[in-house]
Amino acid sequence: MSGPVVLSGTALVSATGLVYRPTDRTVLDHVTIEAHAGEMLAVTGPSGSGKSSLLALMAGLAVPTEGFVKVDGNPLEPGSDTEFGLVLQGYGLVAILTAAENVEVSLQARGVDRTTTRERAAAALESVGLQDLADRRVEELSGGQRQRVAVARALAVRPRVLLADEPTAQQDSATKVRLLDLFRDAATGGAAVVIATHDPELVARCDREVALHDGHLVPTSR
Repeated sequence: MSGPVVLSGTALVSATGLVYRPTDRTVLDHVTIEAHAGEMLAVTGPSGSGKSSLLALMAGLAVPTEGFVKVDGNPLEPGSDTEFGLVLQGYGLVAILTAAENVEVSLQARGVDRTTTRERAAAALESVGLQDLADRRVEELSGGQRQRVAVARALAVRPRVLLADEPTAQQDSATKVRLLDLFRDAATGGAAVVIATHDPELVARCDREVALHDGHLVPTSR
């Protein structure tokens, strides 16, 4: 595994002054963070602190009440996810499709040709140790296996920004290390990797940490 290559300069993805108030409760309150190409950024905090909402806003899956997200200095358009690989809560997989088909669909949506789609989907599933389950329908897989399908799908698109919400929560120790190596490889290849997690082992593998508490950024030891 290569070491971290954290690049200086303009952030690849940035969130500035994010306020998120989908109901009468403020989930995020003026949160500003940035992630650079080549780094892994851990977003930590207790359950309910706003980690998942922050990633959803950064991915354009939700619209902030105030503030904005930029990619390469340009405003993020809601629903424009061509730059992103996403591993979010619930995984967003299609239960009646196979593991391979779930990965292939994301590539097809980006205009990748059929042959390349199959090759990249197979390689991504092999990278997470699911090559023998590629033709198994997702509804027949365990929770941990579904999580790995979601990771494979995110990596297969070769994203510039990888956003992952608790991506190792259902994995054993050996598989966790395998996934962390893949995230590091993505960062070394130039992606900005942002991971929301409770896992101290994962946090230790990241280059930086930002912490949320009740929707506010709070100081960390890193």
